[in-house]
Amino acid sequence: MVCFIFVLNIIRTFFLRCSPCRSFTPLLSELYKEYHKEKKIKIIFISFDNDERSFNDYYKTMPWLALDYKERRKKEELSKKFNVTEIPKLVLFEGDSGKIICTNAKDQILYLDVEGKHFPWKS
Repeated sequence: MVCFIFVLNIIRTFFLRCSPCRSFTPLLSELYKEYHKEKKIKIIFISFDNDERSFNDYYKTMPWLALDYKERRKKEELSKKFNVTEIPKLVLFEGDSGKIICTNAKDQILYLDVEGKHFPWKS
């Protein structure tokens, strides 16, 4: 099984999501719905929201798993482990071993392999 860690932030001020997240999430959602069974993909959403209400409002639109918002310590551990320096961030790893396979999965989807011919990607 291949897993993704999907990290993004929703900016509550003016009820706007960050622009890159706002454009990437629907694309990822469509790809997930189309391929998750065939390619055995799991996505785990990790929120950098400032409050649980924002997390809940946005997560209800997502078809995948999420780290519980209350797990803020685990969020910090994972963001360090996966070197989250920008959002959205999409990291690909082996589900069984936890070995990181691809740290630029977002770029693979958006620019490098938009049809997914080389999935699972390596970086």
